[in-house]
Order: sequence, then C-alpha cells, then structure tokens
Amino acid sequence: MSVLSLAIGAASAHVHDVPCRAQSADIWFADDVASTAKAQALCQTCPLQAECLTGALERQEPCGVWGGELFDRGQVVAQHRPKGRPRKDADEIAAAAAGRVSARLAEVSLALAATEPELADLVAEAALEVAGAA
Repeated sequence: MSVLSLAIGAASAHVHDVPCRAQSADIWFADDVASTAKAQALCQTCPLQAECLTGALERQEPCGVWGGELFDRGQVVAQHRPKGRPRKDADEIAAAAAGRVSARLAEVSLALAATEPELADLVAEAALEVAGAA
C-alpha cells in the first residue's frame, strides 16, 4: 500500500482530520525523542493507523513514524539510536519491537473483523509475518 493510496483512501472515506495532514511533517521524521513521542501519540487517534502501519511494513519505510511505530532503516525500532557503536543487545531489542508490532496488528485485526473482514485478514497476515521475523 503506497502513501498515495492511503491519501486516496482518506479522501474517499472523507477522513480529513488525520494527524499527519493536520500537523507539521517535521514531527514524523524528527530525530529527537520528544517529537517522536508526540507523533506516536497522535497516530493512536488516527482512523488509518492500521493501513499506514501495514503499508510502511510492506514498503520497508527507511525512517519516520508510520502507524504509531518508529522506523529506522526499514525496520521498526523501539527508539532512536544514539550515535556510536551498536548495542550488544540490539537483536533482543529488535525482537521485542517486532513482538509489540505483531501484538498491535493482532489487536487491530480483531477490531476490524466485524466491519472490514478483508482488511482484518490482511492485517492478521502482516502480524504473522512480523511475528515470524522476530
């Protein structure tokens, strides 16, 4: 799912108050923790959160906050990494982040099951893929 298809979906659903369109684009791609936390909190109120996260995972977005999760080099990360040597426990942190994403996708899939069964199936498949990668 492309960014363009998300925008088209928002327009066709008459969803004009999505946070990423109402806020400055800088907070979605900021390097500081405060801006990232604000962007993630705003994503929690977005009606397109599941679609945005699924699309970002499919595209392996290189950076930014997408669907409430922080992406760095195409992967979901828990927080911005400081400059310097990588952490020794980086694999464990990545696995924990993937577990959180998988759990959130599973929750979204259950919530969508009654109203959007096809989308719920796609989100459930994404949750399984993320869980398998962890």
